[in-house]
Amino acid sequence: EVGRTKAFPLGRWVHQQRKALRAGELDPHRRELLDAPEAGMVWEPGEEAWEAKLAALRSYQRAHGHLAPRQDAVWDDPVGSGPVPVGQHMANLRRKGGFGKDPKRAAERAQQLAAIDPDWNCPWPLSWQRHYRVLTDLAADEPDGVLPDIAPGVTCDGDDIGRWLQRQRKPGTWAQLVPEQQERLAKLGVQPLEAPSPAPAAARTAKGTTNGPSKAQAAFQRGLTALMRWVEREGADRPVPRGAVVEIEVDGETEPVSVRLGVWVSNTRARRDKLTPEQLHALRELGVGWA
Repeated sequence: EVGRTKAFPLGRWVHQQRKALRAGELDPHRRELLDAPEAGMVWEPGEEAWEAKLAALRSYQRAHGHLAPRQDAVWDDPVGSGPVPVGQHMANLRRKGGFGKDPKRAAERAQQLAAIDPDWNCPWPLSWQRHYRVLTDLAADEPDGVLPDIAPGVTCDGDDIGRWLQRQRKPGTWAQLVPEQQERLAKLGVQPLEAPSPAPAAARTAKGTTNGPSKAQAAFQRGLTALMRWVEREGADRPVPRGAVVEIEVDGETEPVSVRLGVWVSNTRARRDKLTPEQLHALRELGVGWA
């Protein structure tokens, strides 16, 4: 009776119907009634929320060209119901287990994001990806697809694109980019100002420390990459605990490599007087105060 449903436990009843459907025990006629538009039954509330989130991310990507927003970024979707915290959404999805515990559903959702932006979970810093996407759009406006001259002081969304581009061309910065980053910049006509000099490595090799410098540089780059992942997922304001361990992808390795990030940060700080200016700059870019 309609007038006597005020105290009916509707939430519990809906949960029971969903449970019965998953178990294959829901009567077909009842399913038909619940599927009627006037019933308004939502069988998978998580899927409905995901589709709404996906629509907002799709709208953001169309407007900005990427899914690499700052963590505090909010997108007011023109066709949505209000501001959406896209930056926090993406940070949560990049975390381990960010798609939930169901492996099949997680794989499907990752594919859906990749269809919107293949670089949604890029292995390099999100700030690098944002700058790169701006440069890609600028190059697309040129007849030959090569970037025009961009001087420091030219900004986009508050980022100094000219200064960033100038920094990428410095040999020290260029040497710290992974090959794919270098290839992407090269396609835009960006090249280092000069080739990194092999002289320091050669000098050390002559003293009998073959492979020493390359191993040290590789170790620093792994630590830096792990720190980038930490900042992207946890934010620059959260200190790295001593026991923090971060998994990263490494060229030539089939499985993710675990980096003891907390120990690396502590050790790097202890020998900061031995770091190069480029290494210190890279740390400052990630919000490391003591650098």
